[in-house]
Amino acid sequence: MKLSDGLIGSSYAVKEISLELPAKRRLEILGMTSDAKVTVLNSKKSGTKIIKVRGTRFAIGCKFAQQIEVEEVDKRGDMI
Repeated sequence: MKLSDGLIGSSYAVKEISLELPAKRRLEILGMTSDAKVTVLNSKKSGTKIIKVRGTRFAIGCKFAQQIEVEEVDKRGDMI
């Protein structure tokens, strides 16, 4: 599933980031790497997601979120 489809309060593991290299590198610097746990904290009407990755909270635009493939994880961090 795509991060843009993520539900508020749910956690996901990053599987693939299909962005251009500069944007992908920026997300990696912020801690969003393969298998990183991402929690959706809020979702705006515009499609922007407020997420938490490795203790850092930031907003990610709808177009970026649509290009990040994730897999849902349970409360213990195990993939569902």
